[in-house]
Amino acid sequence: MPLVKITLQNAIKSALEQQRAKASDDPDSTNSINELADALATAIDTYIKSGTVMTTVVTAGSATAQTGTGVGNIT
Repeated sequence: MPLVKITLQNAIKSALEQQRAKASDDPDSTNSINELADALATAIDTYIKSGTVMTTVVTAGSATAQTGTGVGNIT
């Protein structure tokens, strides 16, 4: 699946909105910053891993040279 920027944007927006809602309830800004950093890291990690890598492989130099393609998820 190709990476869709709006998916990451929506996840970041959601994380920011959740922290804004908590800000008035949580006077401990360090905790709020840590929670936001974790939410953003999760959003970015999920976004990157949702991509698909496609590649072509060609080997040469022997009688058993092979050509092929591959598709796989980012892990």
